[in-house]
Amino acid sequence: MQKSKLILDFLDEEQDYSDGKEMEEKMIKSLKSSNSQEAIKKMCEVDSSCPVLTNLSPDRENLLSWYPFNRNESLLEIGSGWGALTGLFCEKLGKVTAIELTKRRSEITALRNKERANLTVIAGNTSRVVLDEKFDYVTSVGILEYAGIYTKSANPYLDFLKELKGFLKDNGTIIIAIENKFGLKYWSGSAEDHNGDFFESIQNYPTERGVRTFGKKEMTDLLVSVGFDDINFYYPLPDYRFPVEIFSDEYLPTINHNIRAGISSLSDFQRKKINLFDNRLASDNIIMNENFDFFANSFLIFAKEKK
Repeated sequence: MQKSKLILDFLDEEQDYSDGKEMEEKMIKSLKSSNSQEAIKKMCEVDSSCPVLTNLSPDRENLLSWYPFNRNESLLEIGSGWGALTGLFCEKLGKVTAIELTKRRSEITALRNKERANLTVIAGNTSRVVLDEKFDYVTSVGILEYAGIYTKSANPYLDFLKELKGFLKDNGTIIIAIENKFGLKYWSGSAEDHNGDFFESIQNYPTERGVRTFGKKEMTDLLVSVGFDDINFYYPLPDYRFPVEIFSDEYLPTINHNIRAGISSLSDFQRKKINLFDNRLASDNIIMNENFDFFANSFLIFAKEKK
């Protein structure tokens, strides 16, 4: 018997986002016919593509498994995808609500966590969803960059963050994970994660397509504009998808901290890449000159409004 709850009342069939319709339908079928772990194992055995690993790898949980959530708290997950982090949230918090744009992906999240009675999954665009409660946490992991496509306004990134802030309780915290537009990997020859072009983010997206990431100052300015004034940056290595280590402004790597082994992300090996220089040597030099935060590949941000 499925204990998690799936709500389709806010679904907009015209909006879609997918890692592959056939792949997602196969995942749904597998989750319905076996337990979650068996279904995930089967999928990974037959398909080791980047979308599958990004959605199903247990390493995804490294991003927030260390964070001291409280069982008495609630969390709203914006863009749950296939539920890569949803199970972790259900383990750590008393109540979890996940919003995912499409029916298929919402169904995967709910089925993958079918034993979680503290989970409600809602299919639909965040702007259409009506909730009668506020949350201690709102998460946006790999979602903010798509606001230019799915938030219809003159300033979609700012307005999307305002929307998320509206779901927070007083003194609530927003958690954002996003690529850094100035990440070292982009300088050294990795294609931009979202559109596959080289140097696109470094040049501030000259071929604007509705997807955009930000540097540290830009992210800070955006959050301050929305009303957040207690902002803390963390730096997952090699990135927020498959983090092995997480640094902060209070604990930055030094030249004696050997981060070379984990400097390339699993997802980067399956994307276009030209090797312009040795990432490891460049990273050492950047750290020595105390510019690690500017060139970090990803940000993990905790922001709240001081009361």
